[in-house]
Amino acid sequence: MPKDLLAIVGIALTFIAYIPYIYSIFQKKTKPHVFSWAIWGGTTFIVFLAQLSDEGGAGAWVIGVSACLVMCIAILAFIKKSDITIFKSDWYFLFIAIVASMFWYFSSDPLWTVIILTIMNVVGFGPTLKKAYANPFEENLNFFLIVAVRNTVSVMALENYSLTTVFFPVVTAIACLAVVLIMAYRKSTFVRT
Repeated sequence: MPKDLLAIVGIALTFIAYIPYIYSIFQKKTKPHVFSWAIWGGTTFIVFLAQLSDEGGAGAWVIGVSACLVMCIAILAFIKKSDITIFKSDWYFLFIAIVASMFWYFSSDPLWTVIILTIMNVVGFGPTLKKAYANPFEENLNFFLIVAVRNTVSVMALENYSLTTVFFPVVTAIACLAVVLIMAYRKSTFVRT
């Protein structure tokens, strides 16, 4: 399958995942954690830039579109006061993400920035994982499943395979699958009780 077509499929999956998620926020069925989404938005955008700099091509555009939508969700979560509980540790995570961005600027090597930001992205899953365990009905299982598939398609659409271009989408797909598994397990235990 041509890389451009795979990128279009990846972007379509991005909208398929995000539009219902955004709609569910307006319906107050989904209450995203504002800091998780802010961290994910910032890290995803910087990784998009790193993928472009390493000639990721069409596959990078999937991550770029995602970054824009993730930032929209962070803003919406704040406006709707979905889950605005901010702990001191959340500020540390944000600070580390900013420092990682500066690391790329000073080192001129996007690889270490991608590794650091991917780790931060996974750490950003912390509040969502806790929430998915405690309140599995306040997050959207299908969203995280579609994003995992989308990231797989995004990797297939990349024009240059390197650790810089592949690391973020693969690790993020695995993290999304972890959220799906926790939510599915917890939803099943809620039904039985």
